[in-house]
Amino acid sequence: MQTTVFLFHPHFEESRVNHTLADALDEPVTVRNLYQLYPDFKIDVPTEQKVLAQTDRIVLQFPMYWYSTPALLKQWEDDVLTYGWAYGTNGNALHGKELLIAVSPGADNYGKDQFARYTITELLRPLQATSRLIGTTYLKPFVTIGASMISDDALAQQAQRYATYVLTSELPTLGDFD
Repeated sequence: MQTTVFLFHPHFEESRVNHTLADALDEPVTVRNLYQLYPDFKIDVPTEQKVLAQTDRIVLQFPMYWYSTPALLKQWEDDVLTYGWAYGTNGNALHGKELLIAVSPGADNYGKDQFARYTITELLRPLQATSRLIGTTYLKPFVTIGASMISDDALAQQAQRYATYVLTSELPTLGDFD
């Protein structure tokens, strides 16, 4: 299985969590740092579509900003996941592939009885809806909660769990209302 991690972090070199998670990944996983590739937000659509076409498991790794994704991830979706290629008439290039979200929210107060009032899964619903539209299987997200306060030991353990999770051949899916 070809697995590609599309890493979206605008300050990756300063990121303790996303840097540690990405560094834990080895062959055969390919990690693409999109902010490094496209600092000007001018995305090479044919290249990105070619990489996606050659990938079985698509991993979108990013920190959660304002309960959402970093700006470049949204731009990437808008530019790369085009009508007629990723969805719509004859848009089946990604059908049957897997989509895994690896997200690292800074806080740890997500849930109906917590400050945020929403779970991480609920906040990721737009990505789940996108997965449905483009015909990918939406896998249970890998969440590194409390990224702004996670201890070094806990982060090291989480990075090892991430490396294992990304390479696990059969991951659980997340249903529409799970």
